[in-house]
Amino acid sequence: MEKILRCVRWGYEVNASSDDCINEIDSYFHQVLSYGRNWKVILEAPLNDKDCVLGNILAAHYLSSSDHSKANTYVEAARSNLEQSTPYEKAVFEAVCYLISEDRDDDLALEMHTKLLSRFPKDLASLKRAQVLCFYMGQPAPFLSLVQQVLPVNQEESYIHGMLAFPLLELGRMEEAAAASRKGYDINKEDAWAHHCLCHVLQHECQFKEAVEFMEELAESWHSCSSFLYTHNWWHVALCYMEGESPMSKVEEIYDNHIWKELEKDDAVPPEVYLNAIGLLLRLDVRDALKGSFEDRLKLLAARLTDQENCYLSWHLDILIVWALAKVGETSRAHELLEGLKLRLSKMNKKKQQVMQKGIQLGEAVCEYGKGNYKQALELLGSDFNAFGYKIIGASDEQIDVFNEMWCQLLLKTGQSSTAKEVIRERIKVRDGIPFTWRLLEKSYDMEGNAESESAAKKLESSYF
Repeated sequence: MEKILRCVRWGYEVNASSDDCINEIDSYFHQVLSYGRNWKVILEAPLNDKDCVLGNILAAHYLSSSDHSKANTYVEAARSNLEQSTPYEKAVFEAVCYLISEDRDDDLALEMHTKLLSRFPKDLASLKRAQVLCFYMGQPAPFLSLVQQVLPVNQEESYIHGMLAFPLLELGRMEEAAAASRKGYDINKEDAWAHHCLCHVLQHECQFKEAVEFMEELAESWHSCSSFLYTHNWWHVALCYMEGESPMSKVEEIYDNHIWKELEKDDAVPPEVYLNAIGLLLRLDVRDALKGSFEDRLKLLAARLTDQENCYLSWHLDILIVWALAKVGETSRAHELLEGLKLRLSKMNKKKQQVMQKGIQLGEAVCEYGKGNYKQALELLGSDFNAFGYKIIGASDEQIDVFNEMWCQLLLKTGQSSTAKEVIRERIKVRDGIPFTWRLLEKSYDMEGNAESESAAKKLESSYF
């Protein structure tokens, strides 16, 4: 079929011989923006037009983390047809091709996406790729600048305001983040990422009951979401119940029915589920609540984590797996995973090695913590640890903060009550409505024999649910 210029959903021209190819590309864009379950739809585009540059390079990006060899065949198919492609296709090809290249420089990858979006600001799928890139760089500020750069021509578009909200909340600009989330929700009531961002804000402000009511009312709309976002939104709900001192049966119910049960679906992506499942169980462990049935659930989960297919997909997941394996006594497997991470680190360029060394340090610490070697875990983290400096493992403030909680517990468990007291006081200045944090402060006072300490824990425990 003869190639003619056709437009994708942003209005940008693509040289394609098939309307079906363009339709598949547009479907893929929707899946990306909505955190859908059917990203593989992009593989249909090259079947409908084997010479379409955009279809091929997007297919390559989709496969780049799971099938590098197959991804390369799509890259070459796109490259061989570049001369017939449009300026938009060439720009996307260059940015994506570098993004998925081995040993890329993250700063350059971001610069290329910034240039792409300066020319084609309505391409929200490219904006989403930049969001993910900045997330794994642990740098919300440059992504905020990028969203603000393209916002004027996308004010009424679905999904843009959720993308704006996330860097705002990561930068502590909660009021603006809430407004952006609500704007996204007003435009599209089923924008699950906007739901997620508003929950972040409510949770940070210790409005746990409001967060839970908001999220549970919208939960039916999440069934079309990827395994990651479906279970992650429920992870947030479970965390709100936990931090608000709801009975643990609520946390148990969410874990069983909305996180673990996701694995029963034919199109589930297990590692995405494990990320949120282990993240929740680690929170319980830090609260000394990983007992009885929760301990049984961890053992059941850990039995699945020995499959190498779950490893080396993300540093955050790998570090959580190390803790889970160490916690259930699978120490040799935990050390094996740590050695694998070190090997991968050694193959990175020097710039990346310096950044990711923190990931190794955190992995070794959680391994010792899981084994109950609290003194060694604390020595690995150091005396001035702050988990927010470790976001390069691919974690939000809320996800990474569990390691700050772990550090507080390590200080207390190793008798360093004076240091713990000061650290915990600083945490309370930021979020003063969490009973668990007040109990930690009370414990630090008790260890020093200070009977005059006052705790808000008792009063807060019954104030949310």
